[in-house]
Amino acid sequence: MEIPHSENILEINGVGENILAGILAEMGDISRFDDVKEIQKLSGMGLVACSSGKHKGQTKISHKGRKRLRYWLFQATKSAVAHAVEFKQLHAYYTTRSMNPLKKMQSLVVIACKIPRVIYTILNTGMKYDPERMLRDIRYPQCNTVQAAA
Repeated sequence: MEIPHSENILEINGVGENILAGILAEMGDISRFDDVKEIQKLSGMGLVACSSGKHKGQTKISHKGRKRLRYWLFQATKSAVAHAVEFKQLHAYYTTRSMNPLKKMQSLVVIACKIPRVIYTILNTGMKYDPERMLRDIRYPQCNTVQAAA
């Protein structure tokens, strides 16, 4: 609770004091990161392509980094999807979209990459957590085609 703006992060349903303490303890000082991609890379959630020569393999998370940070981010994701309406909607969208639907675990990993972005933004700017803004910032491809046709 001594970390500035941490009470704003606790407004996310499902993210409690223990999960937040684990995430912040593994991340360390937020001011040492210039971009949220550095936090994703630190956690081992960065995407890497398994390809060689002409062979194009699957894209997976790298697993290079702090496994405890990855653990806490995944725990926060499972809890947020179970308790927060906005993360339930996001999970449902990723698993049921018409173009390139994700499997359940793939969707959870994508959301686990989203949570550090939310935490990083709240800690850097000091803004309150707004679920509508988080959902609004996501680009939905089928919505853009509908708006362009109208």
